[in-house]
Amino acid sequence: MTSQNDENLPASSSNVISLEADSPRPSQIDEVVVPGKRKRYSKAWKHFKLVYVDGVPYGQCKYCKSQYKNAKNCGTTSMWDHLRKCAKKPRGEGDIEGDDEGYYFDQDVSRKQLAHAIILHEYPLSIVDHVGFRNFVASLQPMFKMVSRNTIKNDVLKFFDNLKSKTASLLDKVTSRVAITTDMWTSNSNKKGFMAITGHFIDDSWSIQSHIFRFVYVPAPHDKDALCSALVNCLFDWNLKRRISTITVDNSSTNNAMMRTLLDEKLNKRDLLLDGRVFHVRCATHILNLTVQEGLKVIGESIDKIRDSVLYWIGSASRIE
Repeated sequence: MTSQNDENLPASSSNVISLEADSPRPSQIDEVVVPGKRKRYSKAWKHFKLVYVDGVPYGQCKYCKSQYKNAKNCGTTSMWDHLRKCAKKPRGEGDIEGDDEGYYFDQDVSRKQLAHAIILHEYPLSIVDHVGFRNFVASLQPMFKMVSRNTIKNDVLKFFDNLKSKTASLLDKVTSRVAITTDMWTSNSNKKGFMAITGHFIDDSWSIQSHIFRFVYVPAPHDKDALCSALVNCLFDWNLKRRISTITVDNSSTNNAMMRTLLDEKLNKRDLLLDGRVFHVRCATHILNLTVQEGLKVIGESIDKIRDSVLYWIGSASRIE
């Protein structure tokens, strides 16, 4: 059996392809760790062993037992890819730094990582045009072709579309109602107003989920009609008009008027909990903040005197002594 299967082994040990996720995986191992006549030179085999399943040779991960089918004229790329993300790999095992066989450059992967960094740290899209940043990237990987501002913008939008589709799929599976929180945010740079709309719900595993449904620019004036229109468009876009439990807003008069417009004109009260009697929730944190600010106004003069006294005593080293 050993000699017959050895004929199917590659001349080099770097001939491995990964099994597709939806392909049937053999369940019974006929023979484990069958030594071949030809030596396997790839360092990936330090972390894989050769096994036979139903007479077919596979490379099996030593840590998680994942199997990759052996075939001729294939490389060890799939094995290295698995080794990088293997959850059961011991720390420090399978490091590929300095290993030419384990590392390969992928332009598409690097572009995705660049777009992710821009989203995560809120870098401007113009960073790809900065000379210093370009020189830094070139020093790390000269093969990377820096993309334009429009290209990285499209990559960021692809991230958004992908996450939006995942969130929509998750909402389709959830049977609970969704609680909405919303507030206005003003940009420091251009003083434009934006509305942030966040949904909170409990999934089937009883875990609290919070997802930003929309972060949209709202042109001035920010009256009840403008705010109501932006909120209703988001609810209809996510098909939430019949699945809302509550909407939490701060205690401003504009928000109060917006909520009355939603209940009276935009939504059907019969689709809401208790016919909409618990629909409007005022933000408790905002109320507490207003209470504290009013209290500080009463003792504001005393606080100013204390601050002036502290500044006087720490004004010089001799006074501190």
